[in-house]
Parts: sequence; structure tokens; C-alpha cells
Amino acid sequence: MRHVNLCFHGIGTPGRELEPGEEDYWISQETFLAVLDDVAQHRDAVVSFDDGNASDVEIGLPALVERDLRATFFVLAGRLDAPGCLSSADLGTLLDQGMSVGNHGMDHISWRGMDERTAERELAHARDRLAEVTGRRVDRAAAPFGLYDRRALAQLRARGYTEVNTSDRRWARAGAWLQPRFSLRRGDTPAEVRTQVLTPPSFVRRAERELVGIVKRLR
Repeated sequence: MRHVNLCFHGIGTPGRELEPGEEDYWISQETFLAVLDDVAQHRDAVVSFDDGNASDVEIGLPALVERDLRATFFVLAGRLDAPGCLSSADLGTLLDQGMSVGNHGMDHISWRGMDERTAERELAHARDRLAEVTGRRVDRAAAPFGLYDRRALAQLRARGYTEVNTSDRRWARAGAWLQPRFSLRRGDTPAEVRTQVLTPPSFVRRAERELVGIVKRLR
């Protein structure tokens, strides 16, 4: 059985200075709400948020609750409690509303080519901090920028992660350890998301994207 994973980053006006390229992943509140209305009509759509921006709880959470939707929030542990980002208390609020929290690393760096010292900080220390704040086990991760390689996947498996999310822009198999996602970008319209993302792909398109994923996993 297949489903589609949609990933949001920032919504509305950023409350902090953005890194180069981050603005491409901030969408308007109007677009977010319109896409979420469509998601609510699709049982095979799964929602997540990356980076731990304050808009997750200020805009994202109320909209999810209103539509009786659940989501996983992949948080950057190194940004926790920073201006414009989620606070420790916000993580408790998300959990109280039935949401889940996962690890997005410590410093928002690529997980491709990580040495063991970097992997320990990104995959272990970051997870430990989130687990301490939430009082919950954190065993799901999302690769920053969607970047990973064979070594990163081995490092994640060695540390016991039960699910790893990417940004490979293809539909996913339910229950698979590696979960490709579609990240919403500035300029994406609700109509495009409806027809190009939420609509199951053709066999040819699916095969093309599967091949891309295989190349990444073997790199």
C-alpha cells in the first residue's frame, strides 16, 4: 500500500533570519491552509514539518487540530528555544495535541559524508536532547535538505532509528524504513499540489523516481 508524504517548513512571515536558500521553503498561510484542506480529503496523505519554526505551533498546529489531522514535527535540537523557533514548552503542546516529534539533527547540516563525530552529534546528541525535553523516545528522523548517502543510512540504522524521512519527491510504501516526501516550496500552488502531488503517479513517473532513490541509497 502506498501513501504520499507532504512536508512543510515555514509558514507566513519568518520570525528569525533565514539561512541562504531557506526562503524557498516558506509558503504563505493561505497556500498552507488550502493545501491542508485538500490533504484532509485524502486518507493516503501524511503530513510532517521540518526545522522547528515557531510557525509550526502558531499556524500549523491550530489548522491541523481544526481538521482532525496528525503530523510529525522534525525538530532541529540546536535551534530549540531560539527566537523564531519552537520552544521546549511548544514540544509539550504538540504532544498534548496528539502530534509526534522526530529528530532533524542539531545544526541543520547535510548528512551526506558525515564522519562518526558529526554523526554522533547529529543523530545521537540531538535525539537525546529532544527525548529529554519531551520525555518520549525519539526514533524517527528526517534528513536536512533531503541529503543523505549510503553511509548516513548505515549510521542511522546503527543508532536504532525506526524510520528515516527524505525529500525525494515520490510516493512512499507504508511501513517502509525510508520514507520519501514532497517538500512544499514557495511558488507551489494548491492546484499543482492537488494534481501533481496528491494524485497517484503514473507507472513511468513512479519508476523514474524510484530509480533516483536507488542511486541516492547506493551513493
